[in-house]
Amino acid sequence: MKSVNIQEKKGFTLIELLIVIAIIAILGSATVLVLNPVELMKQGRDGTRINDMDNLERAIHTYAVSAASVNLDFRTYCVGTSTTGVGCASSGATTATITPFTNLSTNTFGAATNVVASTAIDGNGWVDVKFTDASGGSPIPALPLDPVNNTNYFYAYKSSASNTFKLAARLESLKYRDKMVNDGGTKNTCSGSYVDATCFYENGSDMSL
Repeated sequence: MKSVNIQEKKGFTLIELLIVIAIIAILGSATVLVLNPVELMKQGRDGTRINDMDNLERAIHTYAVSAASVNLDFRTYCVGTSTTGVGCASSGATTATITPFTNLSTNTFGAATNVVASTAIDGNGWVDVKFTDASGGSPIPALPLDPVNNTNYFYAYKSSASNTFKLAARLESLKYRDKMVNDGGTKNTCSGSYVDATCFYENGSDMSL
């Protein structure tokens, strides 16, 4: 009579289970460090900010070229507050104050006092340019707002009487915030917190504003 060999099935030992759990824990920790979800969200918001600043700079240049082609007199269009003419203040000069929000009227890029900003493109938004006066219509449908839009993270705008302008935003991620130091603007003094009144990412036609 043939004997039947029954193979004994073996499970994991306690030591093997502990080793597997330890490996999974190490891999999980490494994944969190490499793919930090909070940092990735900050990078995503910074990407939006940089893109908004670039698009808005192009929109202002497009408006200025369009307005200039219709109004040959340099004084009949501006990149500042509009009360008469095409995009101009009544004096023919633009506003000289930085206006990140409608009620902020300081001469420095400081903390915002109101996080509610108008996205209007008719000269009444936080960028006081009458984009609607551009030939062919406004180059943008609405003004962008910062993804966070609070007292630390907001968009700002300043123009001069000579039709130059500067845009500013504050970056928050470890990957991008050094751009605020190296963008060639005047607001490039940043401490460890990177939310100083002198710490902004800037672009525009006049970085000295």
